[in-house]
Amino acid sequence: MKRPCFPWWSLVFALLAATAVLGQEGTTWQRSSRYVAVRDGTRLALNLYRPLKDGQLVTAPQPVIFLFTPYRARYRRPDGSVAELDQVKRLGLERLFAAGYVVAEADIRGKGASFGARRGFQDRTEAQDGHDLVQWLASQPFANGVVGMVGCSYLGGTTVHVASTRPPALKAIFTGATDLDKFAFVRAGGITAQFNTRPDEPLSDDLASLPMDEDGDGSLLRAAVAEHAANTPMAALWYGMPYRDSVSPLTGTAFWEEVGPYSYLEDLRASGIASYFWGNLRDEPTSQVIQAAANLDSRLLIGPGSHCVPPPDYDLGGEIQRFFDFHLKGIDNGWQHEPRSTVWVEEAPTGQQWRRSDTLPGAASRPQVWYLGAEEGGTLQQQAAPAGSRQFSVDYAVGEGEYFAFWVESQAAHGLTFTSPALTQPLTLEGYPQVHLRVAADHPEVHVFAYLEEIDAEGSVDVLATGRLAASYRATAEAPYDTLGLPWYPSRAADSQPLQPGEPVDLALALLPVSHIVQAGHRLRLTVTGADPRQRNLAELRQDPAPVITLLTGGDAARLTLPLRD
Repeated sequence: MKRPCFPWWSLVFALLAATAVLGQEGTTWQRSSRYVAVRDGTRLALNLYRPLKDGQLVTAPQPVIFLFTPYRARYRRPDGSVAELDQVKRLGLERLFAAGYVVAEADIRGKGASFGARRGFQDRTEAQDGHDLVQWLASQPFANGVVGMVGCSYLGGTTVHVASTRPPALKAIFTGATDLDKFAFVRAGGITAQFNTRPDEPLSDDLASLPMDEDGDGSLLRAAVAEHAANTPMAALWYGMPYRDSVSPLTGTAFWEEVGPYSYLEDLRASGIASYFWGNLRDEPTSQVIQAAANLDSRLLIGPGSHCVPPPDYDLGGEIQRFFDFHLKGIDNGWQHEPRSTVWVEEAPTGQQWRRSDTLPGAASRPQVWYLGAEEGGTLQQQAAPAGSRQFSVDYAVGEGEYFAFWVESQAAHGLTFTSPALTQPLTLEGYPQVHLRVAADHPEVHVFAYLEEIDAEGSVDVLATGRLAASYRATAEAPYDTLGLPWYPSRAADSQPLQPGEPVDLALALLPVSHIVQAGHRLRLTVTGADPRQRNLAELRQDPAPVITLLTGGDAARLTLPLRD
């Protein structure tokens, strides 16, 4: 049988594109896609969704909501279905079409269907790419000249980095689960863990992207993905820069400072771009989210749950739309008069879980100190403990974390524990717990992890907050931004202070923020270990024999400070 003289897939792609342009049954948008060249000529893949009204395309110029993603804006799943507008749907934003917004989503360079190679995770090239796309979108006939950005996780980071370039058309950003200080997040306390250290996706993932409308035979997609082979590997980038002032051998720059949004605070503040930050209590970026809101005078939403999971019983999509309605459309919806901070209180009575305030979490809390005692196997008490010591060998058999190990189970079996008596009355905690430890070790470097836990009357354990610090990174200094009173580690090569065997040093650890009621009858427990299952490189870090860590108690040498809200 004679083969056809044209590729069969070109007809399929053409039919798919035509269907998308006409609008899918039941949708409130019409999709089209194209390549847009940025300032250096690199072509980035952009999908455009324009609102329909009564089945007809809205032609009057509208504000644009832009998402900038490394996760493929539009792709075919293994079962053949098409994934698109993932974060729009997850965040409850499909209503934006009915409200008359245009939505645009683009693949960053080096990912999805875009051309080019990614020089580095959220680098300035990517930020300038986003700037150019924002300005291009604002200049199109379907746009009224104003743009907002929205996203969570990596997409949350792109909103901040693009805003730092001050594109004139960008007026508001809604940002979830991102960071202010990349080093203090990815390498918190000098230790890399789950976030941003997983292996990079294979090129076959990008090849599953849907071609742009102009790419009838998919040849442009294949050519674009071929360029992705030159991408800088993500995990190797972070592992290769042990200090804040390290010059990356992959980029040739002091990359932590390049990708730390706090480096651009002056530009962000001067831009006039309104910002709203969102995080969840059981999610590591939330510590950075609160500090970002503090430094940018932003609105703040802290919900329950894990990474980028919309809060239950809360109209997240409605909140985002009201934010954009006010800043992009000028609708006087009263948004500007509402409290600055909305925070979920874990274990609060039904109907009272949301606390709204004009202050950020912890600002209205007072410190309550609990001391670690060595007696009776480890106590947590409100009176100063007598001098003592306990020691343990680092246990590397903490298990392999999940691919996305956003939280952790109790690690009490792998280190030391310090437990309080049953509480006689509830404790309402809001803000950042802090742990101060005096330790000695038989190795020049040890990692120390602290976990604040709650034990109920039946013995079930809930990990409320965690923190980590490599002992040689213990030096603190004045931060270049507002840390809300938390210790800041300069973490430069010259700041490194290896341990001397047997010589005690003091460590200050800030744990992740909490908003939680510990019920009467429950006990508090502080667990201290030398390894964590979220460390993806534990095999490389393992020392043989395992380090022995000694924790000294007595006076205020070892204490837990809780943020107590009356």
